[in-house]
Amino acid sequence: MDSIEAAREKIKQSGIIAILRGDFSVEDMIRLGEALIAGTVTVMEVTLNSPAALTALPQLRDHFGDEMLVGAGTVRDVDQARMAREAGAQFLVSPNFDAESVSFARTNDLLHLPGVFTATEAQTAFAAGCRMLKLFPMEALASGPAYLKALRAPLNDIDFVPTGGVSLENIADYARTGAVAVGLGSKLVLSREQSSKDLTARAQALRQAWEQGKYG
Repeated sequence: MDSIEAAREKIKQSGIIAILRGDFSVEDMIRLGEALIAGTVTVMEVTLNSPAALTALPQLRDHFGDEMLVGAGTVRDVDQARMAREAGAQFLVSPNFDAESVSFARTNDLLHLPGVFTATEAQTAFAAGCRMLKLFPMEALASGPAYLKALRAPLNDIDFVPTGGVSLENIADYARTGAVAVGLGSKLVLSREQSSKDLTARAQALRQAWEQGKYG
């Protein structure tokens, strides 16, 4: 199994991507990562518009090893994609579709989830070789799960990862309507002051709701 497929499968197995965005220190990220693992969330995305992101990525990789899949988010262009890869990111997530970034990631055997919102955008990314896409921003819709269901009717061979607006209240609905995983930022990781106990409890509750929606 190549690195792209291995990362894709790990994300699908986890079902939940914890997104760390903000003024977190490397020590904060390690502590929060340990709390996430305790709550059975084993995929972490560190956004590049977080001040310590590029410093943290290699240290997170070293600390967690195979316990946590660590990726870079908010990767908007090929220069950022290159920096993220050099820092050790195991996957890339973007708010947009950038053809150069997609080509770079594929050449370097690196999973890349470009951001899409419409069927046309999703098909463009799929045609460029992306099989797993970030569906974003879902908080813009009154019923995100219903939109995902409608989108998947003609595009059922694409793995969608809804992000933005996913919460404990609707995560099961996303699972039921075909999301392969979801991304959660502030609905899961609140701030650097958040206690490990609180983060683990939130992760466990989200895991239980996801599994209930996915497997009934």
